[in-house]
Amino acid sequence: MAEVLREDVSRRGFINWFLGTSAGAFLVSVLYPVAYYLVPPRTGESAAATVTLSIKPNEVKPNTGQIFKFGSRPAILVRTPAGELRAFSAVCTHLNCTVQYRPDLSHIWCACHNGHFDLNGQNIAGPPPRPLEAFTVNARGNQIVVSKSA
Repeated sequence: MAEVLREDVSRRGFINWFLGTSAGAFLVSVLYPVAYYLVPPRTGESAAATVTLSIKPNEVKPNTGQIFKFGSRPAILVRTPAGELRAFSAVCTHLNCTVQYRPDLSHIWCACHNGHFDLNGQNIAGPPPRPLEAFTVNARGNQIVVSKSA
């Protein structure tokens, strides 16, 4: 009888241990992805201060815009209806969506929450709280060079 009791206790102990570790593994497998989603990854500031674009100045028509990469973030090059080249960060200041140029409105537009920016990067409508970061544009011969403003 003592042997049966010892065997029963060790079975019960094993089942309790197994169920406890299974419950712990389940909790970890659920909580880790949730925590990974809630804590944003660290991203450093782009080290790029100047970018030379592959497009030529005469390829950018008036009242158009084009997205390009400035370091690790998108930027937008706009040729105003008057023919002036301007560049801004293409990251909306509301929720970090990528903005685009709307030739029908002649300004920069964010499709996420209908944010509008004028051709100076100033927020003029919608929820964006701040203007877009402006960059300096220089047309040097057949090249367009975009730099961070001082």
